[in-house]
Amino acid sequence: MRLLISLLVLTLCNLASAETLLVFGDEVWTMNGKELIKDGYVLIKDGRIAEVGPASNATPDGTERILRGRIVTPGLVDAHTCVGLAGHLNSDHDRDELDRTTSIQPHLRAIDAYNPHERLIEWVRGFGVTTMHTGHAPQALVSGQTMLVKTTGNRVEDATIRPRAMIACSLSDTAIREKSPGSRAKAFAMLRQRLLDAAHHDRQMTQSDTEEAKPPKPDLELEALASVLRGETPLLIHAHRARDIANALRLKREFDIPIVLDGAAEAHLMIDELKEADIPVFIHPTMIRPYGECENLSFETASKLIKAGIPVAMQSGYESYVPRTRVVLYEAGMAAANGCSREEAMRMITIEPARILGIDERVGSIEIGKDGDLAIYDGDPFEWTTHCTGVVIDGSVVSDQPR
Repeated sequence: MRLLISLLVLTLCNLASAETLLVFGDEVWTMNGKELIKDGYVLIKDGRIAEVGPASNATPDGTERILRGRIVTPGLVDAHTCVGLAGHLNSDHDRDELDRTTSIQPHLRAIDAYNPHERLIEWVRGFGVTTMHTGHAPQALVSGQTMLVKTTGNRVEDATIRPRAMIACSLSDTAIREKSPGSRAKAFAMLRQRLLDAAHHDRQMTQSDTEEAKPPKPDLELEALASVLRGETPLLIHAHRARDIANALRLKREFDIPIVLDGAAEAHLMIDELKEADIPVFIHPTMIRPYGECENLSFETASKLIKAGIPVAMQSGYESYVPRTRVVLYEAGMAAANGCSREEAMRMITIEPARILGIDERVGSIEIGKDGDLAIYDGDPFEWTTHCTGVVIDGSVVSDQPR
């Protein structure tokens, strides 16, 4: 009871401190499936969107803080990154995104490693990114869990939307060509065995609830994988080569588990198979370096997948070198120059990742009742000369310096 009262008081205090914002834009890109609003406005009260429409409908009473911009969009959603675990210095002390002591570690929680004060968070937020799907890097067979966060907050609890979003798995060369597994056949044998172990452990746990059987010893690793088998937690499978994408589809069929494809440089070679399997794709950053597994990437892959009706979201990805992160705004802009319409490109960094991640009731579009997350630009967001002049998260202005 004391805890509930404390949480209620904290919530009321946050609501009380939230500003009432009136944001005007020459164009408001709502991303709600309707046409953009020319000469529009967005009213945010108590941290949520209260009104949206033509500026002529706004009725300010003088108590609002007023912001203006050329283009107003929903706060951007980065479909997959390691920011907050991977740090800007690229040094041992700020690299918590990967543990190489063993190949399969689904029980490693992103929330235990996330640093809300990491400077990379502030950096991407300055370009309009308000929500991130972040976590362990795709460079181990199963590297750990991912989480959903807002790009603000003093403590990790302040930023967290969902502490466990997915479990990161990798079928790429960078994960397989380590000392263990060493080969694709061994990687699949190891992964398949742990999934079977998790299924057995889950059955034992269920039986102990209904019978007078002694429950098995708690096992964080198996319990995490069991959540995948129960359909509660998607497996985020990083794969670039067409054969590795095919292996991911086979794994989905064999265990009947939810998966999201990550990276997918050769996805344009597997369009029919991906569509039949009904698998969403977190496409690699458009400007990722085209060598090794990514040698067959295409700038037009995103547009081809979208044309085929496959859900696609843009990610900033994971960089093991400097720069430590990319900016999804510019990656989507490059897709807009290579087959995607401007609306399709913006959808890839707003409503589409929100839908795939299951948080579209809160973020991803400018609609009444959703979180007060906005990005404000002084020009076309996809033009290199445009600046992000304001960022709003949950009704609070978190950035007003042009970037």
